[in-house]
Parts: sequence; C-alpha cells; structure tokens
Amino acid sequence: MARLNLLEETRFEKLPVKVYEDEHIASKKVAKRIADLIRRKQDKHENAVLGLATGATPVEVYDELIRMHKEEGLSFKNVITFNLDEYYPMQPDAKQSYVKFMDENLFNHIDIKRENIHIPDGTLAKEDITDYCLSYENQIGAVGGLDLQLLGIGRTGHIGFNEPGSAPNSGTRLVTLDDLTRRDASRDFGGKENVPTKAITMGIGTIFKAKEIILMAWSKKKAPIIKKAVEGEMSGNVPATYLQLSDNVEFILDEDAASELTRFNTPWLVKDCSWDKALIKKAVIWLSSEVKKPILKLTDEDYNNNGMAQLATEQGPAYDINIDVFNQLQHSITGWPGGKPNADDSQRPERKSPAKKRSLIFSPHPDDDVISMGGTFIRLVDQGHDVHVAYQTSGNTAVWDTDVLRYVEFAIDFKKSTGEDTEKLEATYEKMRAFIDKKEPNEIDLDEIRDVKAFIRKSEAIAGARYAGLKDKNIHFMALPFYETGKKVKNPVTDKDVELTMDLLKEIKPHQIFAAGDFADPHGTHIVCFRIILEAMKRLRKTEAWTKDCWLWMYRGAWQEFEVHEIEMAVPLSPKEVQRKRNAIFQHQSQKDRPVFPGDDEREFWVRAEERNRETAESYDKLGLANYEAMEAFVKWKFE
Repeated sequence: MARLNLLEETRFEKLPVKVYEDEHIASKKVAKRIADLIRRKQDKHENAVLGLATGATPVEVYDELIRMHKEEGLSFKNVITFNLDEYYPMQPDAKQSYVKFMDENLFNHIDIKRENIHIPDGTLAKEDITDYCLSYENQIGAVGGLDLQLLGIGRTGHIGFNEPGSAPNSGTRLVTLDDLTRRDASRDFGGKENVPTKAITMGIGTIFKAKEIILMAWSKKKAPIIKKAVEGEMSGNVPATYLQLSDNVEFILDEDAASELTRFNTPWLVKDCSWDKALIKKAVIWLSSEVKKPILKLTDEDYNNNGMAQLATEQGPAYDINIDVFNQLQHSITGWPGGKPNADDSQRPERKSPAKKRSLIFSPHPDDDVISMGGTFIRLVDQGHDVHVAYQTSGNTAVWDTDVLRYVEFAIDFKKSTGEDTEKLEATYEKMRAFIDKKEPNEIDLDEIRDVKAFIRKSEAIAGARYAGLKDKNIHFMALPFYETGKKVKNPVTDKDVELTMDLLKEIKPHQIFAAGDFADPHGTHIVCFRIILEAMKRLRKTEAWTKDCWLWMYRGAWQEFEVHEIEMAVPLSPKEVQRKRNAIFQHQSQKDRPVFPGDDEREFWVRAEERNRETAESYDKLGLANYEAMEAFVKWKFE
C-alpha cells in the first residue's frame, strides 16, 4: 500500500526525484554516493570515472568530499574526471575559468593525479575545436565511460551548456550561450557584456552514456524549471526534459527547488490531504484562480471537478469553507500597520497596544526599505509611530564607476568655490581615474572608490528616509562587516555582525521589526541579513524581556512577492500613496534607469515595485475583495 501511495503522489513526475530538507543534507548524501562508488572501485582495483559540474550547486558536495579525504582517508588516486564544460574563449588562470573553479573547490585539496583531470580547453584555435571535441569523447570511451555524471540545471533548462535547441543525441561541441545564461553569469564577469558568448560542452548524448546521472538543484529560484524538467513534455526548448529518456537518472532536490512540483504545490490533486487551516486557504485561493470565480461564488461542483472533493466532503458545504477563507483574507487587510488604537484587534493583523509603537525597519541594501515597503514606511510615520530604519550594508558594490568620478569632481569644484585647497583631493581623483581606466571586470575597487560609493548610497538613503518623514536621529547605518569585501563573494557572518545588530535592537527595543524576506535576491545579501537578525533575536530573547512582545514582519518587493495565501498583513495604498512611495524610491538616483545589478528583471526598481503592489491588489480583487490601487504584503515570522 505504501508503494501505491508513493506512485499516486508522484504520478505527475516522469523521472525519479528525491527531496531533502535542505541543500546541506542533500549535498552530503550525494557526496556519500560518490565516495561509496570510489571505494567500491578501489576494492576491485578499478578506476572511478566521474563527470563533474561547476557553479554554486555542487560546491557543498565538493566540500564534503574534501572533508572525507582529510578526515576519513578517502583517496582519489583511482579517480578520473571529465568536466562538463568551459567558456570559450577562456584562459585557465582567469578568475571565471572552470579550471580555476575546480582547482579551488576540489582538486587542490585532494590526492587526485593531475593527469587524470580533464576539462575542456578554452584556449584552442577555433579551427581545432571540432577535432578536440571528438578527442574528448574518445578519451571518455577509452576509460570505459562515465560511472557517474553530476549535473546542475540552468534556468533555461540547460544541462552542461546544452542550451534550448540542443539535440538529444548531441556530442561534445562548441555552442552559443543563451542570453539568460549569460545574464545569470554576469555578476561573475562584472557585467553581461564581459560574459563569453560561446562555450565548449559535453553533449546530451554524451551525458546519457553515463552509468548513473545525478541532477542537483537548490532554492526556489530553480523551482519553475525543475517542474518543467520533471513534469513537462519532452522538448528541445527545455533540454533537461530529455533526461526523462534515461533509465539511469535521479533528481536530487532541496524542498525549495521541489516546491512547485504537483505533490508539494497542489497536493490535493494527487492524494488525500490532512487539511489544516493554511492548506485550506491555499487550496481555495488556487481553486478561485483555476475556475476564475471570486471565492464566495465557488460551488460544491467546482470543488468536486477540480480535485478538492475530499475537502468539500469533510469540511463542507463549500459555502462555509468559502466564507471562512474570505474572512481570513478580509482580516489581513489593514490601513493601520502599527495597529489601530482603541479598536477591537481580535481580527486585525497587528495589536492595538501600545498605540504608538517603536518600529524598526531593517533594510539589507540602502534602498530596500522604500522599494519594498515604502508606502507602509510612510504610513507608520504619518500615524505617529516612533519609526527607525537601519541600513544593514553599505551597498558599495552597486554604484557605477562614472558616478564616483562625477561626485568627486563635484567635491573638487565645491571646495574651490569656498577657497579651500584641493591639491590632495585632486591627486586622489587622478589616482581613482587611472585605476578605473585600467580596471578589469570584477576587480576590487580602491578603498577610496569604495568609500565614495558607500557615501553616495548613504546620502541617497538619508534622502529617501527623510522624504518618508523620518528624523535624522532615527536613521542608522550599520555597515555590517560581512559585506565589506569589495567583491561579489562576501565574508562569512561573524559574531561582530550579530553583536552590532543586538546593540541596535537593545537601544531601540522595538515593538515591531520589519525585515526583508525576499530570498530570491540574486546576491544572497537579503537572506544573510535576515539570518543575522534571527540570531540576534534568538540571543536577546534569553535575557531581554521586551523581546517577548516584539513582532517580526517580513516584507518583499525588490525581487519577488508573497503568494496571496501566505499574506498575513496587506496594507492598501491609495494612488497618492503610490506616488509618494515612487518619489521616495527616486531619491536613490544611483539605482535609477540602469542599476549595476538589476538581476533578471529588466524593469527599474520603482516600476517592478509598483507593478508587484498593483498585482497583489488585483489578486485580492479577483478573489472578491475590495479593489485597491495597490497593496504591500507582509508575513509574520513565528519565533520558536
């Protein structure tokens, strides 16, 4: 019976999938499978032939293999490796080369023989590539083929660099990279314009020949493409779907990457559910969207015809369920994000007391506050709360070099206008200009340049917070140390980051904390900053009584938005409030028009924020609730 239940749950899935709680557990499981293979081969005095991948996905697998080598004596002397791909052209000593990546993340730390390492050569003359690729295939065949191939997956559905349009029988070859692939790599290269347009990759046909194939994926960012690869029809538009043809493949996912698979996203379509309040809310909102009816117009027939008969039977009739979910949504809407004084707060998202709260808004970057919750920020100030904003990082990597020169030129002219000596400043300016003229992609800036970039973002943050109505004494700049590397890879979080956060929390003793909860931030800064806040609160809750009455609200907006079924507080904005929010965002001039790191959303930050807020309001409207101009959404964090 258990086997039948599993088949029912996975009937939408066209290949084997194993899901782990998080990427750390999953990576260790994959590393153990690799280690077991190596040891089995050692026992037989045979070589283990591994196909290896690069990128962020396999890094923890390699870390665990290194640990096993150092602590458990796992030897790699019988291991032969073939990497999937390499950019073309690419020098092996370049920061972005996969040769360097593999050396830094695995090969330099284990006892593998250098002659057993094979990585496509990005330095070849173009006329030599065809013969080289054939030779690469022959080398794999000569050692008996790949015993195990590790794969990641790109958001185009590519495996290796087999982009959309690749044939299922393709071999190792030179390919042209998809624009989305190049955009995803742009941060490593200091801009998309510096990303090579081509790469040498093993073909899908080459990958298929492996005796075992493991595709790994972590994070919600990968969830949409994983759903297509696992549940979609086979198509050259999503090359990973061709893996459905293999009898030797398994997808290893964390819960986030698996979250859009049918058995997790809409489980009522594949099995009987244990219906709690949250699942009922999600299912009814889904049904409303599916049949395009407001919630209060859903019928028993709608439930029965769309996989929700069990819910209607156990907890119906449908109208009673509809009313309950409708009321939950209605009660999430409030124009009083700090709580409404002297009102019944039993059905409101925030408490009425104290009437005037201390509200602390944490902003990971210097503009996340106004982009993501600018309307609520302004309303909290207007309603008389003691609002503070804390900018957790300087944001000094996200300013154009041209802005630096422009601001320093202004400073020189201003000093001259006041009769001050500018000799030292002009010498610094010439030093900056000479550096920028010769600057390589992703090269770390001079300290002076980083300082100016931080000053630019600080002045903009002050202007935005002032526009929202904040007093200068309530504006805090934390410059958390983990961020201050001057490069895209940040330092590990230390106690210093947590202690600085604890100090500010103890100083303000907030009744409300607002923190960025949109972890799709491509730089990872948001989730790092959020974890620092959680750790600070965890420590403070052991000794500080005020923390027991402190609520933490998560906001989104810069990179993604909450799903309607997740929203616990929705703050409606009028057309005038939308305009005020826009004006606050406009204070961040260095991020306007074309920010340094826009992610994969081409819209300006103010545009994406407005459109997301408008879409949230429209979603509420379609569900049968009041039709507002826009809404900012929040979810309450539950402390343990």
